Amino acid sequence: MRKKSSPNLVPDSSSATLAEDHFWLYDLKVEVVAGDKPMVCNHQVGDYFLVEGESLVFAKGQHFSMYAIATILPLLPAKQRDTDTNDWMTTDADIACPDPHCGGQFRITRIGQRQFRHSETTGLPGSRGTPYWTKDES
Repeated sequence: MRKKSSPNLVPDSSSATLAEDHFWLYDLKVEVVAGDKPMVCNHQVGDYFLVEGESLVFAKGQHFSMYAIATILPLLPAKQRDTDTNDWMTTDADIACPDPHCGGQFRITRIGQRQFRHSETTGLPGSRGTPYWTKDES
């Protein structure tokens, strides 16, 4: 059976050449905020971690539940990228704790942008340059 094509489809431009070799990602802050129910998990309002490129950055002595991170982690790459103004990924920032009895929430905020180069982040043979995280060492 043949699929009907949608009149709303736009041609995919992902195969375009990599002439400029750069892209932008948002840095993120993921912070514990109080919801409308009491928190029953070990979340402390104000605890946070940052997302800088592919790295999760924790303040010294800061802790974060691995179950909360497991819930939040799949959303972070999408939150780092530009999204349409009307996309829920742009408008919705609070993620509920995975424990249904806990009122803890985690607010994902875009706090700035940084530029990356494809050649510094790819593993594709023939496209790989010096990884961005080793540039300061040379």
